[in-house]
Amino acid sequence: MPKISGAAGEGVQSVVLVLRILETLAQAGKPLGVTTLAQELGTTKSRIHRHLRTLVQEGYVGQAPETERYLVGPRLVTLGRAVSEDLDLANAATSALQELRDSLGHFSVVSQMDVEGVRVLKTVSGKSAIEIGVRQGSLLSFHGSAQGKVALAFGPPELRSRVLRSRLDMLTPHTVVSASTLDRELEQIRERGWAVAPNEAMIGINTLAAPILDVSNAVVGTVGIVDSIQYIEAQPSAEQIRRIVEAGRRISQAMGHRG
Repeated sequence: MPKISGAAGEGVQSVVLVLRILETLAQAGKPLGVTTLAQELGTTKSRIHRHLRTLVQEGYVGQAPETERYLVGPRLVTLGRAVSEDLDLANAATSALQELRDSLGHFSVVSQMDVEGVRVLKTVSGKSAIEIGVRQGSLLSFHGSAQGKVALAFGPPELRSRVLRSRLDMLTPHTVVSASTLDRELEQIRERGWAVAPNEAMIGINTLAAPILDVSNAVVGTVGIVDSIQYIEAQPSAEQIRRIVEAGRRISQAMGHRG
């Protein structure tokens, strides 16, 4: 194993800088240039470039051929997924789901990414005497559910493109089946950080959902509250939005996300 030459402090600083480079690239969501990285991390372009060369060589960082900017490499993505697989999403979400139910009273649910949609992983029943929710194990469509829309908005571009090119089934008269309309809505969801689907999966029902991200900044699931449109309106309350976004952030942190 190669030894780090120079003073011990310099070696530690180099390790810290490499980790900060990887974190910055993972959280950026887009390729970054050397100048931007140097500004973000408060160091020189020459130091950044020197570390980037090694990271590219080892596969932890990639370089976009058209812009020569840097992005997360395949080896880092693989490492992130391996770490995520060791973390149990259902267990990571338990306390957040319980807190959502206790504070808002609604049926609370966590779903995970699947090939053709998002699959309900864990639920906590609401406080109402009339049960309104979704069955554990159910597969929710990408285009006709709040959870699915969140997954599309924060998921990889190739997934979004595939779904927008596919047939969008009309589940109710309110389901969005226009690819262009759905695409515009996904942009809004990504900007604000949450999604709803009033009357789109079933008449009279609405869901408010937020993303769950992992250590590699990839969406691995969603957290949501489900209830009658009477109690979760098409424009949810500020309290409902605040709590669902915070629940998504808490579960993401439990899954290793640093954003």
